[in-house]
Amino acid sequence: MRKTLWLGLLLVLVGTMAVILSAVTVTQGRPAVAADDTQAYYPPSESQGSWRRCKTDDDVRNLAGMDPKLLDWVGSYHRECYGGPWVIVVIRHGYLVREWYGTPTMPQTTFDVWSCTKSATGTAYGILFEDSRQNKLRNGAHIDLDTLAYPLIPEAYPLTDPRKATIKLRNLLSMTSGIPGESFGMVGLPVADGGGEYEIALGKQPNRLGASAAKLYSDPGTAWEYSDAAFSELSLIFSRVAGEEISTFMKRRVFDPIGIENYGWDWEGGGGHIGPHTNAHSGLRFSGRDFARLGYLFAHGGVWKGQQLVPKWWIDLASRSSQQFNPDYGFSYWVNTPGDLWKGVPKDAFAFMGHESTRCYIVPSLDLVVVRLGYSPPVWAEGELLPPVVGAIVK
Repeated sequence: MRKTLWLGLLLVLVGTMAVILSAVTVTQGRPAVAADDTQAYYPPSESQGSWRRCKTDDDVRNLAGMDPKLLDWVGSYHRECYGGPWVIVVIRHGYLVREWYGTPTMPQTTFDVWSCTKSATGTAYGILFEDSRQNKLRNGAHIDLDTLAYPLIPEAYPLTDPRKATIKLRNLLSMTSGIPGESFGMVGLPVADGGGEYEIALGKQPNRLGASAAKLYSDPGTAWEYSDAAFSELSLIFSRVAGEEISTFMKRRVFDPIGIENYGWDWEGGGGHIGPHTNAHSGLRFSGRDFARLGYLFAHGGVWKGQQLVPKWWIDLASRSSQQFNPDYGFSYWVNTPGDLWKGVPKDAFAFMGHESTRCYIVPSLDLVVVRLGYSPPVWAEGELLPPVVGAIVK
C-alpha cells in the first residue's frame, strides 16, 4: 500500500513535467551535447577529487537544469520502499546531482553488476573492431561483426551441432546465435562436479541442472534468446584475437584512462578445464560513482579528455536495435529505439542492465547518466527510476 501511494505521487509529479519534458525529448537521432563549458569537463578519479557536485538546490536548477524537489521525491520513494544495500547516482552535465544509499552502503561500496558485464564485453569488442579497421591487430588479423565465431574457438571442435559453423560475431553480440539460454534452463554456467564453465557453454557438458547447449534451438540469426552460454564464448575469441584478456584490455584502454579505480572482474574456467579467462557475461564489480564514469564516457560519444577511447560508430550502432526479434536489444546494450522500454524517455537512451535491478542508464541527448546498483530488491519496475529522473529536467 505504501509503495503504491508513493508511486502514485511520483506519477502525478512526473505528469506535471510532461510539457517541459516534451521540449527536450528526442525522438530520432542523437544530437550532440551543447557546446558549453560542461562538454569539456571530465571528472578526476575518486582518489584525486571525484565528481564536481551540486551542493545546493540552486546548483541543481542552474547547473544541472533539474528540479530539486522532484529529484528528492525520487530519492525519498526509494529510501522509503526499499531496504539496502543499494546506491543510486544521478549525473547531468558532469555534475553529481544526487546520490542516494540504502543501508549499509557507502560511496566506495562495490556491487556485482551481473549482466551489465555483457555491455563491458561489447565495449571491448567495439574497440577491437576499430583496431581491426586500422590494421592494428597482431599478425595482420581482421575481425568484424560478420566474422565466423567457431574458427576462432578450436576448443569447440568437433562442433556439437553442425549449424554452429554459421554463427557470426554479430549473432553472439545480439543474442541471435541459436545457442540455448534462459528459456531452456541455461541461466549462468552452473557446473556439476568435475565440470567446467566453458565446456558447458560449448555444449560439451550439461550444467548441473541438466540443461545443455549442445543443440541449437534455432538456426543462427532467426530468433532472439538471452544466452549466457553464447556470450561467454566471446571471451575465448577475444583472448585469441587480441592476445590478452578482456579485463586486461579494458583496464588499459578504458578504465585507467577515465579514472575507474574501485572495481573487480571475475574470471571463469581453469582448474583442469578450459580457461581461466575473463568472465564475459557476469562478474564485473563497480562502485556507483565509478560505474557512472563509464556511462558518462558513452554519453559523450566515447571521448575522454580529447581521446576517442570507444569508437563513436560502435556506440551509435550498438545502442540501436540490432535485430527484429527483440528490438529492445542492441549489440550487448539494452536500447530504447522503439520508445517502449522506458516510456517518456528519449529514444536514444540505452543501458547496461543486469540482475538485482542493476542499471547504468545513458541518455546522450540529455547529457544524463543514472546508475542503480544493489542487492535489494531483486526485481523492481523500470518506470520507478529513469522516467521520474528525466521528468525532473526543467531546461
